[in-house]
Amino acid sequence: MPFTPAETPKCPKCGKSVYAAEERVAGGYKFHKTCFKCGMCNKALDSTNCTEHEKELYCKNCHGRKYGPKGYGFGGGAGCLSMDTGAHLNKEELDGVRNGARLEPRKIAKAPEGQGCPRCGGYVYAAEQMLARGRAWHKECFKCANCSKGLDSILCCEGPDKNIYCKVCYAKKFGPKGYGYGQGGGALQSDCYTNGEHAPRAGVVDVSKIKARPGEGCPRCGGVVFAAELVLSKGREWHRKCFKCRDCTKTLDSIIACDGPDKEVYCRTCYGKKWGPHGYGFACGSGFLQTDGMTEEQIAASRPFAPPDTTSIKAPEGEGCPRCGGAVFAAEQQLSKGKMWHKKCYNCCQCHRPLDSMLACDGPDKEIYCKACYGKNFGPKGFGYGHTPTLVSTSGQNTMQYPEGKPFSGPKSSSGCPRCGFAVYAAEQMISKSRIWHKRCFHCADCRKSLDSTNLNDGPDGDIYCRACYGRNFGPKGVGYGLGAGTLTMA
Repeated sequence: MPFTPAETPKCPKCGKSVYAAEERVAGGYKFHKTCFKCGMCNKALDSTNCTEHEKELYCKNCHGRKYGPKGYGFGGGAGCLSMDTGAHLNKEELDGVRNGARLEPRKIAKAPEGQGCPRCGGYVYAAEQMLARGRAWHKECFKCANCSKGLDSILCCEGPDKNIYCKVCYAKKFGPKGYGYGQGGGALQSDCYTNGEHAPRAGVVDVSKIKARPGEGCPRCGGVVFAAELVLSKGREWHRKCFKCRDCTKTLDSIIACDGPDKEVYCRTCYGKKWGPHGYGFACGSGFLQTDGMTEEQIAASRPFAPPDTTSIKAPEGEGCPRCGGAVFAAEQQLSKGKMWHKKCYNCCQCHRPLDSMLACDGPDKEIYCKACYGKNFGPKGFGYGHTPTLVSTSGQNTMQYPEGKPFSGPKSSSGCPRCGFAVYAAEQMISKSRIWHKRCFHCADCRKSLDSTNLNDGPDGDIYCRACYGRNFGPKGVGYGLGAGTLTMA
């Protein structure tokens, strides 16, 4: 009897057989996993968003767009007007009517003049009305007259031309113009002539035109100061326009204004330059050198002076600074090994680096050094010593007894280190497979990489290896094995 293979179901989308490992079931049909997607927007589907219609799969949105009811109040959401059939998502032409729920486009009846929608002139019913300027608009007509952006009660701005705009277009068309106005704060928009009669009319106001009685007006221009532009300073009334620094004309407020002795107002910087203390360490800020208005002789006379010579006052023998021999006073003393040094003298005797209690090292020659110079002069010499990471060997010879880290003498035994054969003491032992190794011998037999309990592998030849060398020598070979997954190695 000839062999008859079992029949497998065919995928409705591609017509090929569907096997159990890749099947997806919808509407009693079995689809491939790769074919289980929306027929209009190609969105991947699952059991929660899949809808089947005549052996074709759709997501819920596309199914509602193509086969759901159409017209006002249906479609994408409640209250939404949608006549979308999804034709822009499907290459094939859709027929006009799929089911009886589709409605023909409605015709809007014209209302008497001044009673209908201001934009289209049709009747506006309660279910679709939007209110602005006391008039009812269709919801679809309620959009910006300039950019056609859909509006609501938050975004709508009513213009003086009896039309409605979004906030951005309203500001462009009817908002104030000039530097700092326009589309947003800080924007430069000065095209005021495009707006015709709605362009702002602003001119330069001369605040000194209306003169006040002597001693009563603005101290700068002498004009009368009215309440809307009043700024107070030291009991005097200033125009807001005149309330600026006398020197740099910077606009002032109550925080940065300084009243000068000449009955003028200044910003803090100009006040400090003109009336503040002068000389080294004074003026605009701490540590700032500001000498405006002073001669060279005055500057030199006000500069603090300290005698640089620490040997001018000699101390008794053995009591002064060990370096210069001068007397050391409390304000400048530094202590080291029971001796007092001048702060100026407390530096490395070799590289003259300034020292402190953390860096100073007392040498056997009764001098002080920084750590680097102390290590070079008095530290151990040879390979691996000196000023880290500097290699220092003054004689040019290796002073380490065991440069390779292996013993040259001692008893050898079968129970010793498997690598060198010498005895292993407790302070240096490493254990592997019940064998004891020296710490210096505990490395990979191939690449000599130091090992520990996390990367140790015992080989069948009695030696120890790192993971990579163990896999290379004793691991499985061929496609997919070796150094890493997917690596082809037959080594």
